[in-house]
Amino acid sequence: MKRLSFLLLLLALPATLCAATPDGKKKLVIIAGKPSHPPLMHEFRAGSLLLAKSLAGVPGLAVEVQDQGWVKDEAIFKDADAVVIYADGGGGHPAIQGDHLATLSALVGRGCGVGFMHYGVEIPAAKGGPELQKWMGGYYEDKFSVNPMWEPLFEKLPVHPVTRGVEPFQIKDEWYFNIRFKPGFTADGASEAEGTKFTPILTAKPSDAVRNGPYVYPAGPYPHIQAEKGRTEAMMWCVERPDGGRGFGFTGGHYHLNWGNPDFRRAVLNALVWVTGAEVPANGVDSKVNEEDLKQNLDPKGKPGK
Repeated sequence: MKRLSFLLLLLALPATLCAATPDGKKKLVIIAGKPSHPPLMHEFRAGSLLLAKSLAGVPGLAVEVQDQGWVKDEAIFKDADAVVIYADGGGGHPAIQGDHLATLSALVGRGCGVGFMHYGVEIPAAKGGPELQKWMGGYYEDKFSVNPMWEPLFEKLPVHPVTRGVEPFQIKDEWYFNIRFKPGFTADGASEAEGTKFTPILTAKPSDAVRNGPYVYPAGPYPHIQAEKGRTEAMMWCVERPDGGRGFGFTGGHYHLNWGNPDFRRAVLNALVWVTGAEVPANGVDSKVNEEDLKQNLDPKGKPGK
């Protein structure tokens, strides 16, 4: 009954109340997933805390990190402007456990922003797929999308708040592509469908060798992926929804040490600010991360993997 009352409260709030905290700041809630994968991979908690620390100097923004895959108390959502999930997805996705999907739907319904990162972009097509496609423009669909380890060069960046201060960069990661986008959305450029404005942010053309596999899982190759040789793919994108809310998807984030790359990091930091409705600094979010920072808050997992 308590949870039902909370959902009804969220639904009753007008979109204009998906706004500032009592001190006038925009509020971002980052949900970090449970420990997963070998050391320095899928370091959701450490990565989220590092990003939150890097956002500390952004004026008018309050950031709260919740770990273990969901918030401890859903009352935290009452004044949230955006919720971002950086966690394992698939059938164990935090968004589809219990009635979490209904909770997120209520938040989106009042104009809250949402973002999903790395494995969090993957969700079952029959449970959560339509929602993520509506909320952030697309999602990773099993056996339709692919997840190879590769090193794309992001050299053509669109004019958008999320790209402020971001220089072209190249970095190895488990960059998912062939995302199940809403019809009308492609990596070729900005577009609009059913009132939702879509902008591909990080795009590149996978080589024939990348399309031929192997992928991380299943290894493939998939004929429909090989058939699109030469096509540009989007590994990060943003949407502006008709309700005024915003959304983004980011398929990188497998390797924790990649947060040490300033352009990789700045693109995500900018997105975290933008998705709340706050103004991204003119030159992007400035932050400094050193080797010691990257060692903080790691999950206890044993020896580093390859």
